Amino acid sequence: MNNEQINELRSKLNIVDVIGSYIPLEKKGRNYFGRCPFHDGDNTPSFCVSPEKNIYTCFACHESGNVFNFVMNHEHISFLEAVEKLAKEVGMDIGFKEKKVDKNAKYYEMMDIANKFFQNNLVSKEGNAARLYLKNRHLNKDIIEEFGIGLALNKHDILTNLLVSKGHSLEELNLIDLSNTNHDTYINRIMFPLQNKDGKVIGFSGRIYDNSNLNKYQNTKETPIFKKRENLFNYHRAKEAIRKEKSVIVMEGFMAVIRSYTIGVKNAIATMGTALSNEQASLINKLSNTIYLCYDGDEAGHKATLSSGEVFSKMGCNVLVIPLSDGLDPDDYILKYGEDKFKNLINNAISFNEYKIKETKKNYNLSNIDDKTKYVNSALLEIAKERDEIKCEIMLKQLAEDTNIWYNTLEKKLLELKNAKESVVKKEDLVIKKDKKDGYLKTMQSLVYYALNNAKAITLIDNSNVYIPNSEIRLLLNEIIAYYNRYSEINEADFYTYLSQSNTDLVNVLKKILSSDYPEMNLDNINESLMAIKKYNIALEIKKLEKEIKEEKDIDRQVKLMEEIRFLKTKEGKSW
Repeated sequence: MNNEQINELRSKLNIVDVIGSYIPLEKKGRNYFGRCPFHDGDNTPSFCVSPEKNIYTCFACHESGNVFNFVMNHEHISFLEAVEKLAKEVGMDIGFKEKKVDKNAKYYEMMDIANKFFQNNLVSKEGNAARLYLKNRHLNKDIIEEFGIGLALNKHDILTNLLVSKGHSLEELNLIDLSNTNHDTYINRIMFPLQNKDGKVIGFSGRIYDNSNLNKYQNTKETPIFKKRENLFNYHRAKEAIRKEKSVIVMEGFMAVIRSYTIGVKNAIATMGTALSNEQASLINKLSNTIYLCYDGDEAGHKATLSSGEVFSKMGCNVLVIPLSDGLDPDDYILKYGEDKFKNLINNAISFNEYKIKETKKNYNLSNIDDKTKYVNSALLEIAKERDEIKCEIMLKQLAEDTNIWYNTLEKKLLELKNAKESVVKKEDLVIKKDKKDGYLKTMQSLVYYALNNAKAITLIDNSNVYIPNSEIRLLLNEIIAYYNRYSEINEADFYTYLSQSNTDLVNVLKKILSSDYPEMNLDNINESLMAIKKYNIALEIKKLEKEIKEEKDIDRQVKLMEEIRFLKTKEGKSW
């Protein structure tokens, strides 16, 4: 594999299609925009993909690169792994297989064997009762196969013995919780495999089905490959549906997701019964900015909805709530009321702000003046967050009716809250504007930008013999000149590939530089930048000599240094 092969591969890849398979993109003018997957709270959005330049740039966190860099950073894999992955997608043989050792490979293999073992048990004669249970739960053969549902038999140690016979140690089996103190962990349970974002089985949830007095569910404990905070049920399967629907439905349990799948709602994922973690929220946010929360209809579910809604709201997501009645979870709700009624709930989901107001109202006695005042102020704060003006007015009118307070009074108070919020935002913007980059540093950075976009700039910079005082930019320009001298052409996307293989530290410097805006390139701009840097170097030298004069005791030496300063000042005034 060589640089030419990698550039050929990149030319075959459509950067918009590749990145668009990971995050939603929207075309605006010649470029495509989305919410940056590399930092949280990207409300604007600020992630730009340029099909012309074949690069992406986030103007907020300064993440930038070509199609390989994106896959590397998003998948957390090496450059060579990203190249190999993308080559497979276009059917290109790059003659390369990276020798990589996955320390968890043996654990994934053991989980895969266990998963197939459980599936075989379910279709055997001994699985009759379990199959009948699943049938009564309205889970047909297609759904069972889709989700890889299996069965742990009412026998001891058969899985442990099987895996040991295949060369796996009891210590390893105990570590990943397929065995517990050298005995099978799961006995006489219907088994639901839990998978990571790549679809690899990392654990199981076993459910009783024969009226046993045991706990309803038994789940894999934390292991080297199974960490609840970092994984979501059905994530790998739902990705395409989420991109298609441009929204994701977040549920609590895996049975709720499986049930929604039976009625064609395939953009659902679950937190597997745990509170939403920041890691899970970040994973979900990368797929969609529109989040539907569909938690259980009991008190615990309401609390979880409020908690998760706050997490997503702080990340700048559009959060909607699907409230369920009668204390039911989505699985039971669909079974009781049917497909149409559940889908109608989705279509009529309420905003998180509206949900919060309704839930908050339960905590106040509106016949008490103090309570009523607190409720109104709390509700107005939520309405002020609503971006849709029509929804805002509807919610305000509803609040006026509920509290018997004049609409105009509430509207005036709401306007005051919004003005106060805008004032804070303007102050923050002012602070950001004051935090400008050093002028000369910006000038040096512009040379990198111009050099990558026009070969004439490279020639001018190379022939100027201007010393670049910033070591990182100096090295970067040297790399650009060397690349051009070798290949006789240059562009940002291919140079990213070259640099990713040779100097990853400089890649980060390049990302920061290319995430900024620069004046339109022409030869005058380049010459002006070079002249400014020359003058800057002279100014630095003069400052250095002036310091030497102050420290110098010898009069003759002082005179000589002053002559050098006068000479430099005559050079400083010259045009170059």
